[in-house]
Amino acid sequence: MADGSEIKRGLDGVVVDESAVSKVMPEINALTYRGYPVEDLAENCRFEEVAYLLADGELPTAAELGDFEREERENRGIGEALLAVISRYPPACHPMDTTRTSVSFLGLEDPETADHGPEAARRKAMRLLARIPTAVAADFRRRKGQAPIPPDPSLGFAANFFHMCFAAVPDADVVKAFDVSLTLYAEHGFNASTFTARVVTSTMADMHGAVTAAIASLKGPLHGGANEAVMHMLNEIGEPGRAKRWVLDALAGRRLIMGFGHRVYRTGDSRVPTMKKYFLKVAERKDETVLPAISQIVEDTMIAEKNIYPNLDFPAGPAYHLMGFDIDFFTPIFVISRITGWTAHILEQ
Repeated sequence: MADGSEIKRGLDGVVVDESAVSKVMPEINALTYRGYPVEDLAENCRFEEVAYLLADGELPTAAELGDFEREERENRGIGEALLAVISRYPPACHPMDTTRTSVSFLGLEDPETADHGPEAARRKAMRLLARIPTAVAADFRRRKGQAPIPPDPSLGFAANFFHMCFAAVPDADVVKAFDVSLTLYAEHGFNASTFTARVVTSTMADMHGAVTAAIASLKGPLHGGANEAVMHMLNEIGEPGRAKRWVLDALAGRRLIMGFGHRVYRTGDSRVPTMKKYFLKVAERKDETVLPAISQIVEDTMIAEKNIYPNLDFPAGPAYHLMGFDIDFFTPIFVISRITGWTAHILEQ
């Protein structure tokens, strides 16, 4: 600039606040939630426990978890007015746009939207956690010409989402893989969408407005939308025999290889080994060999040619595909998870 000021593109290196919600440590490729390594949480805790941790700062006791789960299950239902709105969404619109609109509508209905007190904020965060999956699942079925399925209070968070989307719950390995993905996607410091939520919150805007803005930010292919782009890329490659040449040609043509590299992690994303493990478990349960083979060749080629490692989106995209979710619903699933991180930051703000 003319006055000598340095422009920090993407706010790189700019400290805007501090947070106890999570800590990203690029020097050791590590991520913790409230001090706990995320890979340990994914393996040893259910998503409900992680949601409690992000909101309250400590893992719950058995009694606290029971109360939390009971409150979440009691708040899953959405009203007829929102269901009617969902039924009228344009057929070809992107599910992130419908999710954004559904969350905004939930703000119109919430009796505490204008209450900025801490207790009201916690109740609103719980309602968003419980109801966003119901709205996303209703939209998932709408696009297929199917009626929405009410939530089942006897099912856990992950299993209930499958129930609302497919009228069935898969085996425990697939549900665990989905649960693990929710934990791994739940929080990641001052990323673009979380920063957006905190900026909106700083104006004393309501929680639903901040989350609506965060969803708009997350939709971008350089943020949450990358998991969709990964699956489109794998489909384009099509078979293992084409994978290495496809990557080499893409690199020669200076195409962006989605699912690789990270603004923070330079030598590998600590979340990837855990998600890759569960992607391969789902593939085994589904008797799928092509996608794992293509993925491995793409990964090996990118590391050999560019020394660039996969990020979380690379194994998560094909895992969601094998679970039966439409590609453009991958990012709304990200919302179902990341709502815990967003609201934790909003409460902290």
